[in-house]
Amino acid sequence: MTELAELDEKDLSPKETTAEENVDAEVRRAARIASLDGAIEKFTDGYDTFVGERGVTLSGGQKQRAAIAQMLVRRTPVMIFDDSLSSVDAETDARIRRALRENTCDATVILIAHRITTLRDADEIFVLDDGRIAEHGSHDELVAQGGIYSRVYALQTGAEQAS
Repeated sequence: MTELAELDEKDLSPKETTAEENVDAEVRRAARIASLDGAIEKFTDGYDTFVGERGVTLSGGQKQRAAIAQMLVRRTPVMIFDDSLSSVDAETDARIRRALRENTCDATVILIAHRITTLRDADEIFVLDDGRIAEHGSHDELVAQGGIYSRVYALQTGAEQAS
């Protein structure tokens, strides 16, 4: 009976990994969250591809997603996304936002965007006008107010403006 217990304990112990394997796994996880993994897999040398100084060989969307992945690897307690999803299509934007929500629960995330779909799930939205906070609230609250946010929402979605 003792032998079985020892065997079970050995089998359940975590696999030993090197620091390089841990870093590789973390980079791949961040690339997956940032929806960059598919593009990397298409590169000739995959994750070993040289992308040039400042990512000269990457598209605008790939650069934005690479920056997001870098921030995720660093695990910063405050993450600021300054229009960082503007160069990706709506489907990729939604996939990245969903993955960020699921993987950044310990961080404060600040989104700066012009695209309402990027902001609509935020806990609190601040609308700036001429450098000042003109409105703030949840997406639903701001749409119902009929102000600036509501007008931009109507323009972007084709929805009738709330009054």
